[in-house]
Amino acid sequence: MAVYIKSKREIEGIRAASRILAETLATVEAEIRPGVSLNELDQVCESFILSHGSTPTFKGYHGFPAAACISVNEEVVHGIPSERKLVEGDIVKVDIGVTKNGFIADAARTFEVGKVKPEVHSLIRTTEASFRAGATNARAGNRVSDIGAAVQHYVEKKGYSVVRELCGHGVGLKLHEEPSIPNFGRPGRGVRLKTGMTLAIEPMVNIGGFEVATLANGWTVVTSDGKPSAHYENTILVTDGEPEILTLQNG
Repeated sequence: MAVYIKSKREIEGIRAASRILAETLATVEAEIRPGVSLNELDQVCESFILSHGSTPTFKGYHGFPAAACISVNEEVVHGIPSERKLVEGDIVKVDIGVTKNGFIADAARTFEVGKVKPEVHSLIRTTEASFRAGATNARAGNRVSDIGAAVQHYVEKKGYSVVRELCGHGVGLKLHEEPSIPNFGRPGRGVRLKTGMTLAIEPMVNIGGFEVATLANGWTVVTSDGKPSAHYENTILVTDGEPEILTLQNG
């Protein structure tokens, strides 16, 4: 398994793409409200990315038709934007890739639409916290499975389940690089992490069971039991200590 260690120049390029991605997420968050369509949100993302000298990585990737993956409620990931309008109580996941000067960043957030049920609010907060639990283990000398083991432990301790059929990945020069980063498993296994690796860590957490299915469109992944799912992702840089979270505005 070939895992590419980024040079200082490459890391700076990925940082630049990450900054634009973080700003894109903040911009689209401000537009999320009841009555807005998924296509409108996608257009906000695409326009912002293009206006900052970048391109939306997902658009055209294996034929994906939009700039952002936008998934609602029981849709886990890879939702295709449409004229569907958000309503009070929905949760919407926005997953974006940004390419700038050949360097790529990838991140996702789950946003609340108005007031959501307390258990759904808790799901979102748990998903974000599980990312942080996993990312803390993304340091030189540890192994890839240390990340997923920490995510799974945190999620299941809170009474939720972590999706097993989808995983995080290396990122930076390509959208999907080695290594794959499952969000579950036993610690101490897999590739040893090294300074200079750039990774997309992305827990996907369900209120119900971990089982998922893919819709007939070939893209959208949904929970098998129809219960809500949340997604939280950042591109991070592995260091000798705490990782640098590149796709946070203050990261």
